[in-house]
This record gives sequence, C-alpha cells and structure tokens, in this order.
Amino acid sequence: MGAQTVVDCALYEDGHRLPGPVEPDKVLRQVDDAPGRFVWIGLHEPTVDQFADIAASFALHPLAAEDAVCAHQRPKLERYGDTLFLVLKTIVYVEHDEVTATSEIVDTGEIMVFAGPGFAIVVRHGSAPPLAEVRKALEQSPDLLALGPTAVLHAVADHVVDRYLEVAEAFGRDVDDLETVVFSPERTDDAGRIYQLKRELMEFKRAVVPLGLPLQSLSEKALPEVPAKIAAYLRDVADHHTQATERILAFDELVTSMLGASMARMSLQQNTDMRRISAGAALVAVPTMVVGIYGMNFDHMPELTWTYGYPAVLLGIAVVCTFVFRAFRRNKWL
Repeated sequence: MGAQTVVDCALYEDGHRLPGPVEPDKVLRQVDDAPGRFVWIGLHEPTVDQFADIAASFALHPLAAEDAVCAHQRPKLERYGDTLFLVLKTIVYVEHDEVTATSEIVDTGEIMVFAGPGFAIVVRHGSAPPLAEVRKALEQSPDLLALGPTAVLHAVADHVVDRYLEVAEAFGRDVDDLETVVFSPERTDDAGRIYQLKRELMEFKRAVVPLGLPLQSLSEKALPEVPAKIAAYLRDVADHHTQATERILAFDELVTSMLGASMARMSLQQNTDMRRISAGAALVAVPTMVVGIYGMNFDHMPELTWTYGYPAVLLGIAVVCTFVFRAFRRNKWL
C-alpha cells in the first residue's frame, strides 16, 4: 500500500503507543498476541485494491468496505457483528472577502471510522482535514486511549463536531454582513448573493443534521462495543452537535426571511419606479394636450390673433404642471 495512502499506523497497549514501524496488513497477529492491544490505522483516499487487504485482514463487511472506498455517503452508524462503522461529513470554511453570487463558503469531506475488536481504522476523503492533531492529543490521554478503539471513534467525532461549531461561527458572520446590506437604506439587488448563501447553507445542513441520530445511538443506547465512560464523552459530543444543528436551522430561517425581504424590497422599488414614471408621463401630458389642441389647422380658433396668446398658453401650461407636480409630491409619487 502506498505511503501517501497510509497516513499513520500504530500499535497501542494499555493506552501507550508502542515503538517501531507497523505494517497495516501484518499487524493483526501482534494484536492477537496481547488482549490489551489495538491498532489505529489512518488512511487517505485508498483505492479498492489498496483497501482490499486491510478489509480482508480485519474481516470488514463488504458493504462497509465498499462505502469506505467509494465515499459520498450520508452520515450514519452501522453495526456489523462486533464492529461499528461511523460515517461523518466534515466541513471546511472557505475564506473569502464577501459573499457573491458564485462564492464558495463551505467545502465538505468525509471520514469513515471502523471500531472493532483490536482495531480502529480511519479513512479520509476529499477536504477532510488531517487527524494528526487528534492522534497526538489522544496519545497524551493514555487513560482514555486505554479504553480501546471506541476512544478513537469518540476523538474523531468530537474533532469533527467541534469544527461544525467553528464553521457555524464564521458562517454566522457572513449571514450578519449580508443582513446588514439587505436592510440598509441604499438601493441594492442582493437576491443572487442570498440565494448562493442559502445553497451553501443547504450543503452545510445536509452534512451536519443527519449525524444527530448516530450520535444519539452511540451515547444513549447500551451498545456492548461502547464502554460507559466513552458513552458519557459521546453525550457531550451529541450536545455540541445539537448546538451546531440549532444554529444552522436558525441561519436557514433567517436567510429564507432575508430572501423574502429582498424580493419584497425589489417589488417595492419597482412600484416606486412605476409611480415616478407615471407621474412624469402625467406632467408631460399637460403641455402635450395643450400644444396638440393649438396645433390643429383650423382658421377660427380663440386667441389665435391675440397679442398675448402665446405667453398666456405657456403660463397656463406652467401653472397646471406646477399644480400636478405639487399634488404628486404631496402624495409621495415623486
């Protein structure tokens, strides 16, 4: 198996990492020799052939092995005998100056965790961040690591869910910034930006919300593979996930309201424009009517021979237009 595929492979005994290199496809015998041992294998985007040896060595279910290679899975928890298979969606916040109609805000990846007797296998796909810090932090807590492979499952889930809260915080700033623009007195057209924000929010929502049921199963159901102490830690992860979910659902409602408010504002602006155009047409109609009447080619029309007829007509037009203009201003048409 390629070095780029196997990120790290280590053998642990009683919460401590054993020295020396470990071959993923040859480690099972070392685990069987000591009941207190387990192996933690970290993989990044393995191919079918690369993962086949590991799947065979640890007797992974073919369906779970296929999911681990193909990715694009929904967050879920499955049990295959005494092996737990957890799928998590990761979220990465994409830095940007401002939200545009085409900007990318979040990027999703996937992490699959197998936790079975004597092994923890973690597979990353896409933009899922490296887990070297998670491994290092867990190695500094030997009491927790001594609880076995489910300690790895908890540490990975905790890391992913904490990222949800961090991304939600950054996403909230984008929502606040766009909300300020939408409700500013300046005339703007933000429908495209709001729609893009909602699309990115939907991607965020699809990654986070479905994980609630798997975390609830891990923390509340008495699964024999999950020690009571790990279940307690998982309840804390589930609580953080609930916080992230609540924030995302609140963002969804707010962005939907912003989109409705933006459309209503655009409609109001169009109505205002139509009133102004209509008022302008009414002002033009007055002199047009008068000039049209006096433009008719009849011999006998009043005031045709009057010396002051021309300025009188102009004055009359000005008076009527002024009256109409003030009437429109009084009714806020102009």
